[in-house]
Amino acid sequence: MPAAATTGTTARSPHQDVTSSVARSFDHWKHLVAESFVPLNARTADVDGFHGRMRSRVLDRMSIVEVSASSHEVHRTPALIAQAHERYFKLNLQLEGTGLLIQDNREAVLQPGDLAIYDTNRPYTLAFEDSTRIMVLMFPCDALSLPADYVGQLAAVRMGAGGLSGIVGQFIRELSANLSVLNGPSGSRLATNALDLVSTMLHAEMDISPDRMKPQAMLAVSVREYIEANLADPLLSPASIAAAHFISTRHLHNVFHESGTTVASWIRTQRLEGARRDLRDPLHAGQSVGTVAARWGFLDAAHFSRTFRDAFGVPPSEWRRGC
Repeated sequence: MPAAATTGTTARSPHQDVTSSVARSFDHWKHLVAESFVPLNARTADVDGFHGRMRSRVLDRMSIVEVSASSHEVHRTPALIAQAHERYFKLNLQLEGTGLLIQDNREAVLQPGDLAIYDTNRPYTLAFEDSTRIMVLMFPCDALSLPADYVGQLAAVRMGAGGLSGIVGQFIRELSANLSVLNGPSGSRLATNALDLVSTMLHAEMDISPDRMKPQAMLAVSVREYIEANLADPLLSPASIAAAHFISTRHLHNVFHESGTTVASWIRTQRLEGARRDLRDPLHAGQSVGTVAARWGFLDAAHFSRTFRDAFGVPPSEWRRGC
């Protein structure tokens, strides 16, 4: 996950995980964008008069960024995508001004209150004719329960301010207004809640139901739901998952390959994220690291410690202490 920008004219709030960055120039703005999101080609008709500002925070695997800027446009090109190491989704909430999002030959004109999702692994354009303010959630594609390829069907589709998308938009507004208090376990839980809400909204937008959903898409969703319900089972494996769905393990591997990941990798990521949340949760403070690990399917404490350290850079005991 790209870190929140920390270079240039930057002010830290008393809560050290919130960053406020002001662009000194348009070139500096391009640097801030790459630091906070992914590299983009950018241009503006008013280089000398350009102004831009970001407020950002990283919560677990999700970045929350408030962007305020004058007229400009950005492009995610095939050349930049070829240099990428991870695939992200970005969900934009338009707060002020008008935005134009283009991806996969679709165009979404976004007015205040509108939401739209897009994929950093495919070319896109964002254009703002006048001053704008938006909230952006960015997260890895495997953070949602829906397969990435099916979420892609909603890329650059405007989701208006009414109904379920309106509820999600209001939740994002409240998160952005309270970035400084999203600390510790509460912040982690809210990040998880936000992604659950986004998944629910996308399910509704796609109008997913057994009679309308393609068989392969139904299978992909069913498999992920099965895995999430059985993460505590140490015997969970591609063979047991395939058997539960009456398919071959080869077919199962193909389902995940289409989304750019593997069965084992997806299971490991979900388990590690669950253990990481629980280790910081006061509700589990009286439980040993080994007990928390076992609840998420890790029965070998040494293996869990190595895997956790490889994923997050610190051993689980240090993470629990907040080191």
